[in-house]
Amino acid sequence: MELIVVTSLDALCRQQACEDLAAARPGSIVVLHDLLENGTVVRRTFTGAGEIERGESFLEHGCLSCAVRLDLVPGIERLIQDSPGKGTPGPIIIGLAPATPAHAAITALNEKLADRATVSSVILALAPDALEDHIWDAHTLYESGFTPMVEDERTPGECLIGELAFADTVLVTEPEIVPPDPEGRERGLHLVRQLAPHADLAASAGEVRPGRHHYLGSLARTAPGTVPSDKVPSGTVHGTDAERTGGAGTRNASPFTTVVQRVERPLHPGRFRQALATLAEGCCVVRGHLWIASAPECRIAIQGVGPRIWLENTGAWDDVPATRVPAGNGMPAPAGTVITATGEDLDAAEFGHLLTSCQLTDEELASGKNLHDPLGLEQAS
Repeated sequence: MELIVVTSLDALCRQQACEDLAAARPGSIVVLHDLLENGTVVRRTFTGAGEIERGESFLEHGCLSCAVRLDLVPGIERLIQDSPGKGTPGPIIIGLAPATPAHAAITALNEKLADRATVSSVILALAPDALEDHIWDAHTLYESGFTPMVEDERTPGECLIGELAFADTVLVTEPEIVPPDPEGRERGLHLVRQLAPHADLAASAGEVRPGRHHYLGSLARTAPGTVPSDKVPSGTVHGTDAERTGGAGTRNASPFTTVVQRVERPLHPGRFRQALATLAEGCCVVRGHLWIASAPECRIAIQGVGPRIWLENTGAWDDVPATRVPAGNGMPAPAGTVITATGEDLDAAEFGHLLTSCQLTDEELASGKNLHDPLGLEQAS
């Protein structure tokens, strides 16, 4: 059985996307999943003839992952078991509850149904004109009204960036009830291409290509510290959208660029801390990994979305012995710093100069002194 999973930030985009996908694929079954307040879960199932099932349950621990594991997956399993007798010709289109991490849903579906169903596509339903506003929204998902989960501390931007990385397709979805802003729409489409170069950007449900989901590849793209374009040389800025082939409804060159910067020496923790705000200024998204001299054995992930930026210790470098900062210019692979930054009017040379100035000098490398850790990074054990 083919499964098409639709992820979204809001219910309107999800609803429109599922309706359009079903219309483009006659015989489909649509399952809409919602988590309400107080742990109430609602699951509705539709065919072309209308709603055929509605289920409501209560979860003691009503979080998004539990709702998927304890309600959605069993519901999909029952549909698959019933489908041979009913001759279901089309796929099952699953509309996840708004803000549900797609990776959690796909993992749960694969663990239970891998022998009977295949996830062919993971589609992010997105209104492009709202993307920038979501990225720069400093409120949590709960505060902005996207989830009933008070404990979910993600911002709308953090949610969308994670889904953009995991999804194989971005479906432009503009519910009729909310007329799109043409200028914001174009900027949003350009930004999607910068942030998710791996994904198809479909202007309509009929343009969605099935079979593009690759689970391990999606997981790799969302891992902390992952660099989206790992083979782009240092200092390179990606081409504008006008130089790219294909696309959905853009006319002008992109106002956004993505800067990729590499440095080979460890970063001085004090200088990097002072430079961090300047590095992140004006960036919609910052991603990558760092080699910090105060924690040289540790691979430090850096992630910034809109007004938030944070560091995360992801553990020891692969195949790198736990040694002190080297006393020479050599760098034990794969340790190093790689940062990508996407934003408007970014200066690649200035960005590179600022990051390079944070590297240890020859004298600092030669001294071998332990440096104070103002970033609060812990050594990997």
